[in-house]
Amino acid sequence: MNAHPPPPPPSPSASPSGMVPLPLSVEDAIRRICTDQNQPPPNASTRRKLASLNEEAALRVLRSTAATKIKWSIDGLISRIIESGTGAGAGSCASPSPSKIARMSLNDQSPAHNGLGSSPVRDQQIGSPRLLPSLQNWNGQAVSPHMKALSELEFRKAFLILNYIGEGNLEDAIDSDRIRLLKDLRMIEFEEAVWNAIGRFRVKKDDRCKHVDWDSGRTHFYHCHVSPQGCYRFKGPYLNKTRTLLQKALGDENVLLVKLAEEMSDDTLTMYRKIAKEGIPVGLRRYKFFVFKDGGKEEKKRDPTTSSVRCYFVCMECEALKEKKTVHEARCFFMHAHTVSSVSRYMIRLSLILSKTVSLEVDCNRVTIESIKDKDCKQDKEGNSIYDKNGKPLIHTDGTGFVSEDIALKCPGNIFKGRGVIAPAFKRFAGCGDDEQIPREGICDPPLLIQCRLYNDGRAVKGTLLLDKQLPPHTIHIRRSMIKVKKDPKLSDIRTIESLEIVKTSNKPKPACLSKTLIALLSYGGVPKEFLLDLLESALGDANSVFSSKRAALRVSVNHGEKDGFIAARMILSGIPLDETYLQNHLSELMQDEKKSLKGGRIPIPDSYYLMGTADPTGILKSDEVCIILDSGQISGKVLVYRNPGLHFGDIHVLNATYVEALETKVGNSKYAIFFPTSGPRSLADEIASGDFDGDMYWVSRNPQLLKYFTPSQPWVSASAAQEMNCKKPSDLSFEELESELIDLWLNTRFNPR
Repeated sequence: MNAHPPPPPPSPSASPSGMVPLPLSVEDAIRRICTDQNQPPPNASTRRKLASLNEEAALRVLRSTAATKIKWSIDGLISRIIESGTGAGAGSCASPSPSKIARMSLNDQSPAHNGLGSSPVRDQQIGSPRLLPSLQNWNGQAVSPHMKALSELEFRKAFLILNYIGEGNLEDAIDSDRIRLLKDLRMIEFEEAVWNAIGRFRVKKDDRCKHVDWDSGRTHFYHCHVSPQGCYRFKGPYLNKTRTLLQKALGDENVLLVKLAEEMSDDTLTMYRKIAKEGIPVGLRRYKFFVFKDGGKEEKKRDPTTSSVRCYFVCMECEALKEKKTVHEARCFFMHAHTVSSVSRYMIRLSLILSKTVSLEVDCNRVTIESIKDKDCKQDKEGNSIYDKNGKPLIHTDGTGFVSEDIALKCPGNIFKGRGVIAPAFKRFAGCGDDEQIPREGICDPPLLIQCRLYNDGRAVKGTLLLDKQLPPHTIHIRRSMIKVKKDPKLSDIRTIESLEIVKTSNKPKPACLSKTLIALLSYGGVPKEFLLDLLESALGDANSVFSSKRAALRVSVNHGEKDGFIAARMILSGIPLDETYLQNHLSELMQDEKKSLKGGRIPIPDSYYLMGTADPTGILKSDEVCIILDSGQISGKVLVYRNPGLHFGDIHVLNATYVEALETKVGNSKYAIFFPTSGPRSLADEIASGDFDGDMYWVSRNPQLLKYFTPSQPWVSASAAQEMNCKKPSDLSFEELESELIDLWLNTRFNPR
């Protein structure tokens, strides 16, 4: 690839710091080098280093510089020659104030004053030379001055420099003195200075991490891209509002998201295995392979250009893991995952720590966590338990337990995907006129259902907790079906994390939509196509009327409220006219999103909701009954119930919504859930696309037109037993063998997705 010609050298007035006086002989030597090797003049920092030497020593440095082919910049080469010993006896220069550094960095707009030379931006993103020196002598004295200077910075600042040097070497991009001069700047000033000094000449503009809320407390994500040649390209830090348990426990700076290049060969796989075993050096830290997760279709939607497999390396020297000597011991800090039945299940369970969650502030030492039995499916006449084709008992309560009211009160409402969301505090407005006032929602009771991850004494528990006002304070009941990782009794003396993590709560449902699959199943069940087309035409009319109808604009803005935090909806409810410029521009974007959704089959359907499911704690409901709690309390009548992504004709059930008085003594006024019966030979949730109660959302509709026309089909029944694979058990492997198996599993999942 041909290098771009260097930009022209700046005028002397480009920066007041550039006029560092030097002897004429030294100036002549610099001029000859810049002319012969087509380089811009050295920056102010380099000139200060030369000025600190005597004239003869400075000339010796420049003679060595002239005899060397300059690959990146004249500044980096001169600095290395001086630091290697040629400039012994150099004096030190006083450091200017942080504000002066900021002015110098922000005003130095040319390569002559950025510590770079004429290095062009490369087109390729991966394939760089290694950015960091060998770590084999870290315990000795073989640490470069640049690494020492980098280690003195706040980690996010050091990582930002590694990002902005792009494909080059740290030593060629910026000298160690300048790194130290910048370290006291505020983060927003530091980023601006480093971008102007390094980033804009070495990386693409899209890789710039420019945030105005660096100190807002948001999560910092650090990325590392690995090339087929085993070279690293660091990107970040990126800010996000969500945080995983892995980041909470270890700290953001100790977690590195690693992405591998798309190319695959035997050589690259060998190289990737080597990196996973030896770790990735970042400054004076080393990050080891720890956990990965396949995000599936959802992750692929966010970034179609990369793999959905997310792999995380962690720094073993962090405070939380300083007592752990091996990666295996570090993993046991979160859970005893080696007690599961297979290597693949080991990583599936460990990846629970990657869920985006909100930590519930409870004292785990005061909480009584009791394990209770699941309720088995039984024959109506004999009362014997029923087993599946693999010999496992069928249960009605798969994934759902109980929580006392005092703990539930600590849980904030309206949590979705690990973050608090702005509740769509708008009542159903299907019949509202253009000028009608939309009432606000009242104060919420404790969440009725909490989807959670519970880490306790080496165990990992996954599922939902139903509010039970009759439980004693500080109590949680977990079903055996919720325990995904058991405690290893051999590790009873090893400290483990204790935490209750909330994924989401049973929130007020927003207007529900159909999907392509659901439309096909409803049509098969007898719902007229004309009715579905009328729904589509009505939705299209709303999309096209957002600029003229307040009701239509409000519908569309609520349908896509998560995208903008309900800004458009709040503006409309605040009385801002629809012809206001910003609101019009915003509504235009939402209108396009609405039409795109309609094209994908997301057609709004009246009298329909998505509700979190759980099992009836009273045992009163019959096998064809459910209990549904909405705004006004429990409802009665026929309802359709379905769960995405059910594909079978029998995945839509017609059930009877029934009032259960005994339920009110347990849940009080808490709202928004669907309760399934715990009677009958098979779990009703399992009949609906193999559902359970660990957080599954169920589509519920009492739309009179759908109920009038739809005829249900028989639910799907498995014709054969699932084949049990002869899998290796983690407990049967040594720690070294287990680590190799996990690394191979990661690479196989990454490059050979099922």
